[in-house]
Amino acid sequence: MSKRSTRPRDRWGRPLDHADPLGIAFPPAPEIPDLSADLAWDLGIEYLDRDLPFHAHEIFEQRWKLSSSTEFSIDERVAWQVLAQWGAALTHLARGNPAGAERVAQRALARWQEITVIPPMMDQQRIVHSLTQLAAPGISNTSRL
Repeated sequence: MSKRSTRPRDRWGRPLDHADPLGIAFPPAPEIPDLSADLAWDLGIEYLDRDLPFHAHEIFEQRWKLSSSTEFSIDERVAWQVLAQWGAALTHLARGNPAGAERVAQRALARWQEITVIPPMMDQQRIVHSLTQLAAPGISNTSRL
């Protein structure tokens, strides 16, 4: 795992001043050295359900980095990369950047199509539905996708 910045961040992961005079700093997602696939999925979805897409991105990215070892299948590595991109796309949208969300979601959908065996804990319907909406031209800030 890489060492994270100690700079406080808001709920969308944007850096704040160290003093945080407004008290809007948000606790970061935990770094979990041996993050299992099931726990990564459960935590990521919990963060998405709490409208914390940056935190979901961080959890999914941790699992993706762990899956880079040779003991994981290519499908599993790609699936975790897609989930990290899904969290990033939702973060772009939450930050008011629908064009960024659209681009990242389009890349994620293209990568998802490469997967032949979906890891069993992943809800393919939820992932594809959300990414499809995010990838559509002209998306705006909407409720959860």
